[in-house]
Amino acid sequence: MLFARVYLPLALGYFISYFVRNANAIIEQDLVRELGLSASSLGLLTSAYFISFAAFQLPLGLLLDRYGTRRTESALLVFAALGALVFSFSDSLTGLVIGRLFIGLGVSACLMGAFKAYVVWFPSERLPLINGLQMVAGGLGALSATTPLQFALGHTDWRGVFVILAGVTFAVALLLFTVHPEKPMPEQATGTLREQLGGLTTILRSRALWKIAPFTISTQAAQLAVLGLWAKPWLRDVAGLEPDAAANVLFWMMVAMTAGFLTLGVVTERIAAAGWAKPMTMGVGLMTAFVVVQLPVVLEWTAMPLLLLALYSFFSTSGIIPFSALPQQFPKHLAGRVITLVNVMVFASAFAIQWGIGAIIDLWPTTASGNYNPLGYQAAFGMLLVSQVLGLGWYLLSARFLPNREPA
Repeated sequence: MLFARVYLPLALGYFISYFVRNANAIIEQDLVRELGLSASSLGLLTSAYFISFAAFQLPLGLLLDRYGTRRTESALLVFAALGALVFSFSDSLTGLVIGRLFIGLGVSACLMGAFKAYVVWFPSERLPLINGLQMVAGGLGALSATTPLQFALGHTDWRGVFVILAGVTFAVALLLFTVHPEKPMPEQATGTLREQLGGLTTILRSRALWKIAPFTISTQAAQLAVLGLWAKPWLRDVAGLEPDAAANVLFWMMVAMTAGFLTLGVVTERIAAAGWAKPMTMGVGLMTAFVVVQLPVVLEWTAMPLLLLALYSFFSTSGIIPFSALPQQFPKHLAGRVITLVNVMVFASAFAIQWGIGAIIDLWPTTASGNYNPLGYQAAFGMLLVSQVLGLGWYLLSARFLPNREPA
């Protein structure tokens, strides 16, 4: 009973977070047709979610420590419901962007708030399983934003979908506020913002952070930007798939992503426990596999798009491994700020990349059928690949350049 009261409202919140993050990948053609959006405008609209999400991460840590998950996340989900309503009734790019900004703000606590609540309520030996179940809830939300959403569009339009989403989100906020339990906050958890941010200088001066940050940020941001929007247009414009077929491929991509969340973390933990490799080494190795998988996407080998993008989705989840490995290189009292800081950089980069892909695609004229030019995708995805290769090279060579300042 306690598990259900703690887990289910938080899992529903994360389900919504992932659904709305990826929904534009399915409705993008409707948005372009109805509002006349360019690729750059579409990228800006969808990536607005990331910038408000990222901007609120540091204040979020303070709110979670001061007020707890129940009050913080339930209040923020009301903003997400409001954002869905604004999005559904907007007839301009400005209104749509405002709606996405509110949505990104509103779901910004859905993962970090859950992780904090699980630490409070469950013993540490159960956390890998429970955290994994939380990621599964997000994966199911991503799955729902593929074929099921395409099916729903046969019965309503994208505006109707977001009106329903607003109602569901408000209901989850109410459920979380009324059902989720919360322990009294200890006095030491109510520190000032200055105290909350006090360890950031130490983190920012450490070799441990800057050795891995460029690689993990570039891989994670690429995953968020491509899976959240540009995978479906690529399937249409490069692989030549019809909307229903592209939605089916996206569905299996999200299945592969969920499988990656479940298996790669477990495999890394088992290998590290056996002493065969450290978690960070495993993370770098698996992220390198993700880089390799992206090469045929850049070269536009479209003979087997389902297999290609399923592998892309599976290995794209490897970028979360440093989120558990990196804090182990810092004192425990800095661990939360380490994760939050990396999360800010990932989501800010995802905003720039998702928008930037659209801007690059717009540099090429559309095809005779009105679709985006495959050369634009090749250039944009190629630049993503180069940035990750540079991140890997920096990881391998950075010991020669970074001062050895150990966090204390």
